[in-house]
Amino acid sequence: MFSRLWSATIAGIDGVPVLVETDVSGGLPGLEIVGLADVAVRESRHRVRSAIKNSGFEMPARRITVSLAPADLHKDGSQMDLAVAAGILCASGQLSVHRDQAEYLLLGELGLDGSLRPVRGVLSMVLSLREGIKGAVLPWENSGEVSFLDGIDLLAARSLGEVARFLQGSGSLSRVGETKTAPPVVEQKVVDAAEIRGQAVAKRALLVAACGGHNVLLTGPPGVGKSMLARALPGLLPDLTREEALEVMRIHSVAGILPPGGGLVRQRPFRAPHHTVTATALIGGGAHPRPGEISLAHRGVLFLDEMPEFSPSVLNALRQPIEDGYAVITRSRGSYRFPCRFQLVGAMNNCPCGYYGDDLRECSCTPNARKNYVGRVSGPFLDRMDISISVARVPVEELTDACGEPSQALRERVIEARGRQEKRFGASCIRNNAEMGPREISTLVTFSGRARKLAFDAVKKMNLSTRAYYRVLKVAVSVADLECSPRVEEEHVAEALSYRQTLGQHE
Repeated sequence: MFSRLWSATIAGIDGVPVLVETDVSGGLPGLEIVGLADVAVRESRHRVRSAIKNSGFEMPARRITVSLAPADLHKDGSQMDLAVAAGILCASGQLSVHRDQAEYLLLGELGLDGSLRPVRGVLSMVLSLREGIKGAVLPWENSGEVSFLDGIDLLAARSLGEVARFLQGSGSLSRVGETKTAPPVVEQKVVDAAEIRGQAVAKRALLVAACGGHNVLLTGPPGVGKSMLARALPGLLPDLTREEALEVMRIHSVAGILPPGGGLVRQRPFRAPHHTVTATALIGGGAHPRPGEISLAHRGVLFLDEMPEFSPSVLNALRQPIEDGYAVITRSRGSYRFPCRFQLVGAMNNCPCGYYGDDLRECSCTPNARKNYVGRVSGPFLDRMDISISVARVPVEELTDACGEPSQALRERVIEARGRQEKRFGASCIRNNAEMGPREISTLVTFSGRARKLAFDAVKKMNLSTRAYYRVLKVAVSVADLECSPRVEEEHVAEALSYRQTLGQHE
């Protein structure tokens, strides 16, 4: 006997429907799964066998062949357990599947007792529904992940027995909207700008960076507040739009790090990998490519503390993703594209001991040691930083001053400035000033004559590269947006140039 059911797998961050065909025929008893299945899929034979038995059914003592189509696509993960078990029950005559029920994706890992366990990537797999597939059946624990989706028939189940009764029309499953999921819990610490004493210049630079989505480099001795400044940036950014939240949640779903609960995640991600991170963990990849830290920071902030401690090859691997907004991982099976449009915030000391330029403590490093330390961060990498700020030690008298402007008030200014950018870019795919190219700068932005002359003069005096020149212009546009100016004036360009003077000391 023969059956056809649907499941899905993940390729990069995209879901791909998989047709699960099952044939039960005469011959020596056994279960064989074909169709480029990885270890987790092949091991489902043992889980499926026990789950069928412990759910009150019988495992056929016949030859069973399960084919996963398309056969040339690598299948990864345990989410096809449910479809394989249901296919065996249908092909062996223990279930008579109603035609409508056969048009659902069956997703879920089986426990030995027949229970359904959550799997990663459910959101991407559900979004892969195509013509001929009516909806999806998924584990109860995954229901919150897709509870905000409209127009898709999504059902939640707790066991193989429940799904079996649903397939033959003798039982029903709860719709995902009826599961009453809790709101998502996001466990990431965000520093309020009011907690940071002093550092007026650095906070102004962060405000400009939040307005335009610019990369920031913070330099200075240890203990002056570089990490606090970096962790304050997410609190200045507007909430994710629905489209952006869907992009972020798809990536986090595949990585298995979505917060518990249901609904859209509105808070922008903040990722701070340790300096021992590998290129694969940062950029993405592996035998079965998974998103790296830069993709997990998509539409949010990537914070690299102690940048010279990172491997130079790891830092240089970031150069192309910073420019393109995506990383392409190529394997023999194909290429996978991972989005990674993030704001980079880097922090570094000026020497190995950290106290070069500090007013309170003398540096113990030799000039050659300082040069080698700073040189671990290459010039082309530094050239991609829009804003560079030297963070000085705050005088003790200022530590007891009244709190400054809170993040919420600064965030309102950022939202207002980004509203101007939305009008400027219209229906294009550009979200903020940092994503503009030379064509957009020349056609969508108005510069005064004095502003443009100052920018031209700076190219010669500061030895700016072409990339750096355009980055200065984009920062100047963000300054103008914050000041509600209809065009970029000379003082806006001057402020943007001041944010590259510290950068020039490292280049």
